[in-house]
Parts: sequence; structure tokens; C-alpha cells
Amino acid sequence: MSYANADSASTADRLKQIGQRRIAVLFHEKESPRSVRRYVVDALAQIWREQGHQVVYLFGTRVWEPADIILVHIDLSVIPQNYLVFARRYPIVLNAWVSDIRRINYSKLIISNDCKYHEPVILKTNLNYSGIPEVHLGKWRFLKRMYKRVIRNYSNRVFPNTSSVPFPLRRMPGLILEKFLPEKENGLFVVRNYQFLGNRGTAMKLLGREPVVKGRTSIAMVPIDPDPEIVRLRAQMRFDYGKFDYVMHDGSAILLDANKTTGALSMTLTPELLSMRRFRAEGLYWYFQNQGHWNLAQKG
Repeated sequence: MSYANADSASTADRLKQIGQRRIAVLFHEKESPRSVRRYVVDALAQIWREQGHQVVYLFGTRVWEPADIILVHIDLSVIPQNYLVFARRYPIVLNAWVSDIRRINYSKLIISNDCKYHEPVILKTNLNYSGIPEVHLGKWRFLKRMYKRVIRNYSNRVFPNTSSVPFPLRRMPGLILEKFLPEKENGLFVVRNYQFLGNRGTAMKLLGREPVVKGRTSIAMVPIDPDPEIVRLRAQMRFDYGKFDYVMHDGSAILLDANKTTGALSMTLTPELLSMRRFRAEGLYWYFQNQGHWNLAQKG
């Protein structure tokens, strides 16, 4: 599937219809113009600017800037309430209802501490991205010690069964065990990611030799259509913007990770990935044409 010329003929008409807009992105107060370059949203903001819009970055809630729309982009698994209250002062709020992305809230693979499971399992953090954002932003200080001693060595490690997981790890707060249900193709492990904004989304299939496939460890990336069930799940979880990682297992899509602050540093930026970003960037304009009710429209 090629996005290089997708809907390009109507872009000018769409921009004429919505006019020049002011777009705000709300970051954590400890972020900075330099630190946010690691996020995909910074690349999308450049595209919006190229298309004639103003984009303002807000760091914390102390200063209010007028804007037509705001994207809540707080890189924590649980967003402090004051950010959400602040964002709701704007006419259109993206990810207004995505306040808690801890795995315990959406994973269907979690195994209880007392369960004996004789198939492979994977050890993860309940927090998104191994809790690294919480460490960097100083949200929970105890995580610094925990990260150095445990998470760095054990997070995303696959074990043959529950009995092979060291007992202290099974009882440690913040860690969870999930069934490991990999997707494989021609001897390689597969993970699929679905990135989206508004009514636009793109999907890739990543292949790698390691059980846990990441952008930096993949050896091939193939554009695909997102699975319809994952698209429906996105609407149910009320995500306007973000990325879902999933696998296909026995014909069903299984969500592995839900992320609302997608990073931009794990993959080499190819012309194809750039085309995908440009395609998704225009998903923002849907809100101006439809009074900001993407999720209501999707949920019927």
C-alpha cells in the first residue's frame, strides 16, 4: 500500500475549506522544546506548519494560549488531572479521555500471581514503556532504583513458564506477567503497529529474529492494512491519536501495547515512513470538518 500520493489532490481543497488554524500540543511541564523532538508529534507539527497553520507547544498548565484544538501529549501512563482540566478549556480536545494506559486496564493476557501456566510467559511493567517516562520526568522516585536493579535486566524477558520466573519478580509491585503468544512468519517473529490520528491511520508489519520485535531490532517492515478489530478497539478506548502494537494469533488480533505519545527515534526515517506521517498528519483536519466528534462517529 502506497501513501505517497494518497488523497494529495484534495489536500489543497481541504486546507481552503478549514482555513488557517492554531494548533496547541500540551506537554508535561518538565519537557522542553529540545526533548520533544523525540516524539512523532514534533514531525507532524512541522507538516502542519508547512501547510500554513500555527503550532504552539505548551509545557505545563501555567500559561494558557488560544488555539482551535489541543492535543494532550503527556508522556506518563497516568495523566495528572490538572492537565486534563486545563485541556478541556479548548474547543476541541484530542485524547481528552485517555488518562490511564497502564496495561492492567486493557491487556487480555495478564496472568495472576498464583496461576500456574505451563506455556511461555513474558514479564512486563504495568506502566507503559517500562516506566522510563516516569523515571525521566521524576514522577515516581522509587522507580529509579527499581529500573536500575530490575527493569533494565528483566522487562520484556520471555520465560518458558510461570515456574521459571523468579518468585521475587512475580511479587514485585509494578511488574506483571502475560501469556506470550507470538506471531511468526517464515521463522521470524512479527509485531504489527497501527498509528493513527483522527480518521487516518497507517499500519506496518515488523519482522525480527528476537521474540520481542521493536523498530530498532526489526530486519524488515511491510506496510499492511490495520486489522478491523484493532480499529474498533481504538474507538472503544477513545484514542484520537497514538499507536497500538498487536499480533495476530489464531486469526484474532491481540493488543500488546497502547501508546498515546509515540516516539520517533526507534526507526530510520525512510521516504515511505515520511509519506505515512504526512498522510496521518491530515487526520487532524477531520475534527474541524466534523465538530471534533471522531469517537462518537466511530462508535455510532
